[in-house]
Amino acid sequence: MTQRRTRYPGPIAEAKTHAHTLIEQGFAEDAALAAVLDRYPAELFDINLYDYDEEGQVSLRTGARGRLSGEELLEAIKQGRLWVNLRGVETGWPELWAAAMKDFAAIQATYLGMRAVRNAGQLILSSPKARVPYHFDAAGVVLFHLRGRKRLFVYPGDEGHLPERNMEQVVARQTTEELPYTLAFEQDAQVMDLEPGRALTWPLYAPHRVENLDRFCVSLSMDFQTWPSRFRNGALFTNAVIRSRGGRPRFTDRMTTPELAARWAASLALKKAGAMKSKIANFERDFEPEIGAADGAGALNATSWARGVNSSS
Repeated sequence: MTQRRTRYPGPIAEAKTHAHTLIEQGFAEDAALAAVLDRYPAELFDINLYDYDEEGQVSLRTGARGRLSGEELLEAIKQGRLWVNLRGVETGWPELWAAAMKDFAAIQATYLGMRAVRNAGQLILSSPKARVPYHFDAAGVVLFHLRGRKRLFVYPGDEGHLPERNMEQVVARQTTEELPYTLAFEQDAQVMDLEPGRALTWPLYAPHRVENLDRFCVSLSMDFQTWPSRFRNGALFTNAVIRSRGGRPRFTDRMTTPELAARWAASLALKKAGAMKSKIANFERDFEPEIGAADGAGALNATSWARGVNSSS
């Protein structure tokens, strides 16, 4: 019997890989990627550079799209230490999205009771030595891997690894997705090496981090929401508002489905009323990609900063 690695209910109990068909359709080839980079809207780029100390604590630098051609930007990513997300793949690269949705349907069918009601995606192009810090996603995720090799570390979804107060702050957009982390967590990790042609799923909200294994990597991260996840996210948002007013709401893992649904309905009204303004809507950009620059991060051009300042990471 599969051991559940999360306190939250859902059809996915632990990290697992599945086959997909996206590689054979040519989506990860240099020519296709360069063409996409050329035409993709600058406001849909998130370009991140993570630095770590000896304790695994992270600091983030963010970049603007810059002036490089698609081919040049691809080369800067290959040479640097960059993690580049192209948001909105469903409209930005509809051919890739259509193919991925077919594979998603096949994967979804392997999980009893899983019914996505909303999907969104981001194409991830990342440097050979890039790493993503310990964080969680406020959605279900299927990570389709197309090129290179990645190692994912997936951690239990208990209160010790995934504090719900921190989850509230992320869902309410008061902070980015990173969570409190200590090296002691490594003894609890489920470690998965991801090869091209495989897709990885993990339990809803499961904390995880990513390391590239010395190769340029291409992945499509597909977020999906089910009605239960939408209810819980709404409850987390409502709890964040209550807590910000001095209240002490119950954690959502102690709520019944009707309670979660009621909190979700409340969250719609609270969002409409502007009860909590996002604190991460704007990031000041620190660099733009440059071939040959340290870590692939060159000096920021003022025009590039103006184009990128309104996008969120």
